[in-house]
Amino acid sequence: MADLEHVRWIRRPELRRPHVIAAFTGWNDAADAASTALRTLIERLGAAPLAEIDPEEFTDFATIRPHVRLADGSTRSIVWPTVSMWSVTSNDHDLILVLGPEPALRWKLFCQQIIGVALMYKARSVISLGALLADVPHRQPTQVLGTAVDQEMIDAHDLQRSRYEGPTGIVGVLNDAAHRAELSTASLWAAVPAYAAQLPSPKAAAALIERLSEIVGCDAPTTSLDAQLDRYEEAIDQIIESDPSMASYLERLENMDDDEYEEEDEYSFGDDESDDEVEASDSADGPITEESLDSEAFLEEVEQFLRSQHDD
Repeated sequence: MADLEHVRWIRRPELRRPHVIAAFTGWNDAADAASTALRTLIERLGAAPLAEIDPEEFTDFATIRPHVRLADGSTRSIVWPTVSMWSVTSNDHDLILVLGPEPALRWKLFCQQIIGVALMYKARSVISLGALLADVPHRQPTQVLGTAVDQEMIDAHDLQRSRYEGPTGIVGVLNDAAHRAELSTASLWAAVPAYAAQLPSPKAAAALIERLSEIVGCDAPTTSLDAQLDRYEEAIDQIIESDPSMASYLERLENMDDDEYEEEDEYSFGDDESDDEVEASDSADGPITEESLDSEAFLEEVEQFLRSQHDD
């Protein structure tokens, strides 16, 4: 078992072959969808703190800075950007939930800490959540792509085999580490509208939770996210109404037929990203098209999207 010297335990409950669910802010988290999904699970399922990974070895604090907080208006404390773990039992299934910023340093050692915890608890699976920008209308259902390398996992949950080759983020490294440790792995990616990337997407977060629930059998506490849906879509409508070119683009996107998709590059808004937190889109050649959100074409577009992130 891996050396867990960087894991700071808060409690050590008895868990029965838990599923480990992980999401990271930053590169893998367009429109904050993956982190919102994980945070919602933590809050709505009543998860209890399990452990933290000491950030000192893995974080570039000049990029992800700690915060100063004041207690009673005078006592100062530093809150460090930390990847934390929680545990909870949901619908008779134990879960370990992992959430925090994507580390900047020593990824192999970092992943060893998470995989070490998973092995210690004889985890049933390791599943990562992510979100990416796509040419998809905001009022249509969010598409979620699920990939895996284990044939048993693919067959059991209607996933696609990952054939990706190219640059990757911490999600890819973590999945590889889990696979090498002979743990079942899967990765879920939600497609969010590229033209609304600056707005956190409760819709995509809810879609990730619902798909995750189908795989692991846990509850899907999306009520709070569903309550935000009308406000989210109305905010996007207001943005579109103030920009005639975007309104024209959206109308065309909603009415595209198969032939028109071949011309979609002219209408791409993928390079107009302005949200610093949505790092996954910063160097993309263009967003994923709605046509690609069916079958294997979506998988190929996701792979191209991931490659494009490190072209710089």
